[in-house]
Amino acid sequence: MKKILIVEDNKDSREILGLFVTKFGHQALKASNSQEAITYAEAECPDLILMDLDLPDADGIKTTAILKQNPKTSSIPVVAVTAWMSALSEERASRVGIVSYLIKPVSPQTLKETIREYTTLTRGEVRF
Repeated sequence: MKKILIVEDNKDSREILGLFVTKFGHQALKASNSQEAITYAEAECPDLILMDLDLPDADGIKTTAILKQNPKTSSIPVVAVTAWMSALSEERASRVGIVSYLIKPVSPQTLKETIREYTTLTRGEVRF
């Protein structure tokens, strides 16, 4: 069982992602904003973070940058989960260490494959 941190400010989206993560046999940790995400990541050391890019207190790119600067959380793979992705956002996301992104709504099969792919990597390895 892997720990998956879901960072999503929309309660319904957070719960749906959590249900799928649990159905796939993993533990779902849930954060609704940047500060909760950082706190959970430091305390729980999840195997993967699913990061919404549009959060109320700091965007997902800034949050990921903070996590990547912390030695305790720097090797955790972060996958962006977003409703849209522009070329500029994609470039900024890659620059801070986001390993991949999923466009909402995410199909259960895509989510399952993404979790499998990034929880079987050696920490710190990146695939595009």
